[in-house]
Amino acid sequence: MVKKHWKQQTRLVHEGQNRSPHGETAEAMYLTSGYVYDSAEQAEARFREEDDGFIYSRFGNPTVRAFEERMIALEGTQDARATATGMAAVTATMMSQLQTGDHIVAARALFGSCRYVVETLMPKFGVACTLVDGRDIDAWKAAIRPETKVLFLETPSNPLLEIVDMQAVADLAHENGARLVVDNVFATPILQRPTDFGADIVVYSATKHIDGQGRCLGGVILGDQSFIQDELANFLRQTGPSLSPFNAWVMLKALETLALRVDAHCHNAEKLTEFLVNHAQIERVYYPSHASHPQHNLAMKQMSRGGNLIAFDVKGGKANAFKFANALQIALISNNLGDAKTLITHPATTTHFKLDEAAKTELGITGGSMRVSIGLEDGDDLVHDFDQALAQLA
Repeated sequence: MVKKHWKQQTRLVHEGQNRSPHGETAEAMYLTSGYVYDSAEQAEARFREEDDGFIYSRFGNPTVRAFEERMIALEGTQDARATATGMAAVTATMMSQLQTGDHIVAARALFGSCRYVVETLMPKFGVACTLVDGRDIDAWKAAIRPETKVLFLETPSNPLLEIVDMQAVADLAHENGARLVVDNVFATPILQRPTDFGADIVVYSATKHIDGQGRCLGGVILGDQSFIQDELANFLRQTGPSLSPFNAWVMLKALETLALRVDAHCHNAEKLTEFLVNHAQIERVYYPSHASHPQHNLAMKQMSRGGNLIAFDVKGGKANAFKFANALQIALISNNLGDAKTLITHPATTTHFKLDEAAKTELGITGGSMRVSIGLEDGDDLVHDFDQALAQLA
């Protein structure tokens, strides 16, 4: 029933709907582990993949498939598979296509767990990794080897919102017979579609903006049918990082309001950014759509708006950063992001605490660095909250 001419918001409400004979309005939740066949012959045909239908919810589930189909429509890819978490999505993406002797080139500015996967986990299986400054195309070019199979990045990056030129990196990947994998969690599929800039595979932590209310975990991997069906699907089937049907149902309902929420997030983030860039207690502010961002033009080429993540450095280092965070009344101290509530974290001691001091310095993470995920509260209230907290430092 979905029409090709339908726009994004309509698809977010209707895509993937497969009503049962009961004709329910909301998507059905299929909390089942197994399925019954009409005959032994049908069971055999299912396992031979000669008959469409479900076999076991570790392999596939109607509610999970509805979520996957809605994400396919949103991202514009050929296929997708959902996973239990965002990190399950990243790990499965790497392990399903790489083997001993292969090589990854990754941007050094990654979420701590993503960096662990490419820098520590994959080398245990004989897959080498080279980290580069993602902003430097020459660094990408110099790092590529004949055995390079994957280039991996996130843009904007975690935590200081560096921007990577996806089209330039994708062109390098394809010239060398490799794939580009993009973690698009900060931008969301509302503000940026990596496949429009040459990405082959896109991964999300659905725990973040897609759920958007801090309720449950989930992830999703999107790409062409060749990768999803021929390489990824069997890996997921055999190793089992499957998304719960209940969580898939929560994500489905959340997608209906994703565009509306992201728009409101951006409005608040833009307002708070204007406040922070002019404050005497703030040393630097990083926000992609603000003219002060060093890669502002590239950011606006790839993104429609700046998103809901702001990074900034509080003057006075860790002591003042902690004093400021503890004085906030609306914003909550939490390492999550993409929530309806405004959440703030100190990357050096939370999300990136396992990096040594040299690596933190290389990434620009200081004792005063803060990352804030702007929520859906009233924007004026947020500005007032940050103002009174910063006043404690004067």
